[in-house]
Amino acid sequence: MQVQDIQQMIEQGLPGAQVQVSGDGRHFEATVVSTDFAGKSMLEQHRMVYATLGEKMGGDIHALSMKTYTPEQWERAR
Repeated sequence: MQVQDIQQMIEQGLPGAQVQVSGDGRHFEATVVSTDFAGKSMLEQHRMVYATLGEKMGGDIHALSMKTYTPEQWERAR
């Protein structure tokens, strides 16, 4: 699994999201900024991202560490 593939899957599943992914082919890190996260808990946000990856999680993607933000949270975090 390539970084670009994961980024594309997340972007397709969360249209309009800003996505940055890095990794070594099995273990990945993602930063996802989306307006869809507004009003949702961090667990709900992570589940939304995992849902975009479907069966790849636990298979081609052994581990995914992520940080999720609304655009407002992202501005404050930077």
